[in-house]
Amino acid sequence: MWVAVDAMSGDYGPEGIVEGAVLAVREFGLSVSLVGDEQELLDILLKFDYDTEKIRVIHSSEIIGMNDSPSIAVRAMEDSSVVKAVRLVADKECIGVFSPGNTGATMAAALLHLGRLPGVLRPPIAAPIPREEGPPVILLDAGANVDCKPEYLAQFAVMGEIYARELFGISKPKVGILSNGEEDKKGNTVSVKTFDLLKKIPFNFVGNVEGRDLYGSGRDVDVVVCDGFIGNIVLKATEGLAKSIFNVLRNSIRQSSLAQTGALLLKSTFTAVKKRLDYAEYGGALLLGVEGICMIGHGSSNALAVKNAVRVISECAKHGINERIRERLGEYKSILGDSH
Repeated sequence: MWVAVDAMSGDYGPEGIVEGAVLAVREFGLSVSLVGDEQELLDILLKFDYDTEKIRVIHSSEIIGMNDSPSIAVRAMEDSSVVKAVRLVADKECIGVFSPGNTGATMAAALLHLGRLPGVLRPPIAAPIPREEGPPVILLDAGANVDCKPEYLAQFAVMGEIYARELFGISKPKVGILSNGEEDKKGNTVSVKTFDLLKKIPFNFVGNVEGRDLYGSGRDVDVVVCDGFIGNIVLKATEGLAKSIFNVLRNSIRQSSLAQTGALLLKSTFTAVKKRLDYAEYGGALLLGVEGICMIGHGSSNALAVKNAVRVISECAKHGINERIRERLGEYKSILGDSH
């Protein structure tokens, strides 16, 4: 099973992305198609030992930048690394695609060349949010759909529940709606109507949850749904807060020799905490509901993130994530509606 990787669109160039692909091949025995400037990628590959049968380079001559208009660039730059990587999936040469580039461009390319699964109204971005214990909470939508109808959110819940169950091994994922209170009638018109829809679906719906519940300090929940406007703000605020906490801790330790001694003694603990909160452990965020598997990475994705992204894409294929989504949406069609 080959995984396509857009090697050119990250913030720091292709070297870390190539290293991540090599690590995925070494550690998991997976196969990777690196898409980008052929000569540059081949030169980087010379630095590594790897199974040459499991990494191939697909040449592309263009790169869609972070400031390019996604819808215009995807159509105008057909030889860009992200578009060619997505088309490898559309042509059934690869099972999935990872790109650390322009999120909008990755989404636009996926919708244009892969299309939606039957019955999917809107594909959401599903982002893993680390919490105090256990597997992460799946937050969706994390930015794909700013304005949502209740039917969209209900479908997000079904897709997120499948993701949590299949990829993180949670037998009965608890599903909640992000709101400003736990009471049934809290929230705006869309969330209240979504609540009524989710009560009709035979899964483990726990009702409304609050922001603190995302991190394991409140109600127990595994999948949290909201529109992409709120979800993206939550995701960026979470990333910023985690970074700020580590910076404050680092600066405080530097100001005291006693604290520095204590930090040395707690080094393994700090390393474990950092690992738990590191987005790279999950690779990126899945764009659920498209034909094929599409993962969107952080612009600063390092080798660890790329390695894990390739792993997660292969696991999604092995677990039949898209098949499960297609089946469930078909079962709940009378409740959720469909794209037709």
